[in-house]
Amino acid sequence: MPALTTGVGDEPGLYELLAALPSKLKPHGSHPEESAFLQGMFGEKSLHSLFMIHERLQHYEESKPTPVFSNAASLCSQLSEEFQGKPVNREMNELLKLLNKPHLKSLLSVHDIVAQKSYDPELPPMPEDISDDEDSVKIIRLVKNKEPLGATIKQDDLTGAILVARIMKGGAADRSGLIHVGDELKEVNGIPVDNKKPEEIIRILAQSQGAITFKVIPGVKEDVLTKEPKMFVKALFDYDPKDDKAIPCKEAGLAFKKGSILQIMSQDDATWWQAKHEGDANPRAGLIPSKQFQERRLVLRSPAAILPTQRSSLRRSNDVAVEFVEEIEEDADFISGCRLVGFRRSFRLSRKDKKTNKSMYECKKSEIYDTADVPTYEEVTKYQRQGRAKHRLAILVGPTGVGLNELKRKLLISDPQHFSVTIPHTSRPKKNVENDGIEYHFISKHLFETDIHNNKFIEFGEYKGNYYGTSLDSIRSVLSKDKVCLLDVQPHTLKHLRTAEFKPFVVFVKPPTIERLRETRMNAKLISGKDDKGLAKPITEEDFQEMVATAQTMENQYGHLFEKVIINDNLLDAFGELRAALKKVEMDTQWVPVSWTHS
Repeated sequence: MPALTTGVGDEPGLYELLAALPSKLKPHGSHPEESAFLQGMFGEKSLHSLFMIHERLQHYEESKPTPVFSNAASLCSQLSEEFQGKPVNREMNELLKLLNKPHLKSLLSVHDIVAQKSYDPELPPMPEDISDDEDSVKIIRLVKNKEPLGATIKQDDLTGAILVARIMKGGAADRSGLIHVGDELKEVNGIPVDNKKPEEIIRILAQSQGAITFKVIPGVKEDVLTKEPKMFVKALFDYDPKDDKAIPCKEAGLAFKKGSILQIMSQDDATWWQAKHEGDANPRAGLIPSKQFQERRLVLRSPAAILPTQRSSLRRSNDVAVEFVEEIEEDADFISGCRLVGFRRSFRLSRKDKKTNKSMYECKKSEIYDTADVPTYEEVTKYQRQGRAKHRLAILVGPTGVGLNELKRKLLISDPQHFSVTIPHTSRPKKNVENDGIEYHFISKHLFETDIHNNKFIEFGEYKGNYYGTSLDSIRSVLSKDKVCLLDVQPHTLKHLRTAEFKPFVVFVKPPTIERLRETRMNAKLISGKDDKGLAKPITEEDFQEMVATAQTMENQYGHLFEKVIINDNLLDAFGELRAALKKVEMDTQWVPVSWTHS
């Protein structure tokens, strides 16, 4: 191989001198071992390779041309624009014609491409004859600025070595591609990390800004990494890493609120996932507890709080609800000449009735759901109603007296061609003024009990020896007419309606504070029970307290299923908010469970 010279005068280059050096070394009689050592060292192939690289880099630095401009094409355009509309002489006119010629424009464009391109040489591969016993060391320099490094470290229990535990997706370390999980950290900014605890190293990193230099021994490299598909989840609980004693690095944690949409970036760690907020421009991921880990510690922390559906079924006899009972029907079914067919007021029995009536309000049972309702994350995807697809079921949930029926009634009156309610079933005899399928679907008690056994009812109850209930088919009937079905149910029935068929949009209507209730509803009447004279009872202080307490219990146990929360402080404002929310559901894209679109 010909020797490379520096190009300065006739002086030989370093590689040329090195190549000639072994032949100049003559053995000395007194120190033959030293002469043999020097000849072997200067004749070493790897040393020659290093000097050759040095010569090539030096020659490149001294001879590479540097463009004066890298934006000749844009300068040409600017010059043409300057001349437009100005008096020009013959020479200027000729220059304009030249600048506008396609060939010259192409030439200038190519010039800019070449001028902007980097032609720095790539280093040759590492020599292959390195001993396997020798640890290769990497010197890595990263620019940290004000963002976290995006990596966590741990100490090996056996060797005490400081190892890279995880790389946060999208962080500075991940973007560099130079640091990997399993790498052993030896120095940070020239400071040895041997015999230091991870907390001390973290302090060094926290105090460092700008460029940080690491000396690491590479760990075992993984094979080709499989690219994880995009996965989005809806958070069903609040989380703040600052309050989590189990998280390995609080600074690397990602805080979120119930209802937040998170993009899962990595599930490599079974305990701690990496995630970012959907739509967040910051590419760096943060640590969140994995679904399995969060479920496990919730069960261990408070097992009694994890099965609200079981507890509600145990005390259902003390929270009795009966619906569609004709004794409380009012002339309000006829408003502005428009009959609200099938509309009945929902109500819970008064405390007096609870003591005297043994009927229970039931719903379908789901043992799988009741024993595994641990709210952590729900995988979601984007959904938008298309064309003639059925509307999403609109469900209202709230405590007695909060105004569910008033809101439903106002929606029905506002657009009876767009909104509708279900027609209930009953086993009581039909009255002379009633029509089957209008006020009720009238069926025999035996058929009603058969339908209960076949899980055809969402909810049902028995009152004075007669059954009343809402069937699944009654919902399907409304939706098949291209209408929005309005339904208010007990919250423990939501799990049975959250299916791909109904895609329910659940609105929780909650009361304002007790102080506001006293100001705004002291003169209101409670339809959920009557006094001894058969008149609607005025709302008492005890009713207010029960309404607020029940709302809090509902939100605590079933809040992860609510997509919209409306405080009914003012009925007109609450109605406007509800109407706007339902319109948005019809028009906009929403996040829904994956199972609703892949069934």
